[in-house]
Amino acid sequence: MKTLLINTLLMVSLFTTTPLLAQDDPLRVGMSGQYFPFTFVEQDELKGFDVDIMNALAKEMGREVKYETANFSGLFGMLGAGRIDTVANQITITEERKKAYIFSEPYVYDGAQVVVKKGNNEIQGVEDLKGKTVAVNLGSNFEDLLQELPYADQIDIKTYESNLERDTALGRVDAFVMDRVSASQIIKEKPLPLKLAGPTFSSITNAYPFKDTEKGRALRDEVNQALATLRDRGTLKDISEKWFGTDITRP
Repeated sequence: MKTLLINTLLMVSLFTTTPLLAQDDPLRVGMSGQYFPFTFVEQDELKGFDVDIMNALAKEMGREVKYETANFSGLFGMLGAGRIDTVANQITITEERKKAYIFSEPYVYDGAQVVVKKGNNEIQGVEDLKGKTVAVNLGSNFEDLLQELPYADQIDIKTYESNLERDTALGRVDAFVMDRVSASQIIKEKPLPLKLAGPTFSSITNAYPFKDTEKGRALRDEVNQALATLRDRGTLKDISEKWFGTDITRP
C-alpha cells in the first residue's frame, strides 16, 4: 500500500511538473544577422523585424529566446541536427521545404523582386533577365524561383552569402533578386544607387520551420497560438509598421 502510494505521487509529480519544465526550456532560434532589415547586427546588437517578432512571440509564450547566428546556408542544417528549434530569417514556405519540415502559420506576405543599378534601363522586369548575370542569397528560394522560369538556362545565377546589393551597385552583376520588402528597405536606408525593376513576379509567404517530431509539432502549435494572439492584439501590425511603414503580416 505504501509502495503504491509513493508510485502514485511520483506519477502525479511527473504529470504536473513536466509541462512546466518544458515551458522553462529556452526557444532556440537560428538567424543569419545578415539580411537587413529582417535580421542584422548593429553595434554588436542583433536587431530587425524578425528579432522583434520573435521576442514578442517568446514573451507571449512565456519562454526565454536564445539566438544562434550562422550563415544563412547553414541554418537548415542546424535545424535538422537539433541545434536550434526553428529559423527566423524570412523563411519562405516552398514545396521542397515542406517535404522536410513542418511550418507555422505565415507571418509575412510578400513577393520576389528584381533590383538593378540606377541607370540600367535594359532590365525592366524579370522577363529581361535573359542573358544577364543575377545574384541571389545562397540557400534562399530565389534561385529556385529563377530556375522555374522558362528561360532559366539563359540566366547566369550567382549565389552570395551577403553583399549582393553592393556588387549590383558596382556593376559586377546585372541584377539581384530578393523579396520586395527587403529590397525597398535597402534602397531607402543604404547609400547605394539601386532601383526596383518592374513588379514582383512571385508571391511569397514566410513562416517558421520545425522538425516533424513530437517536440517540433508541439512547438509549432505553441507558436501558432502566440501568433494568433499577437495578430488579434495588433502587435504584429505595430512591429511591421515600425520597420516598413505598412502591414506585411496579413495577405
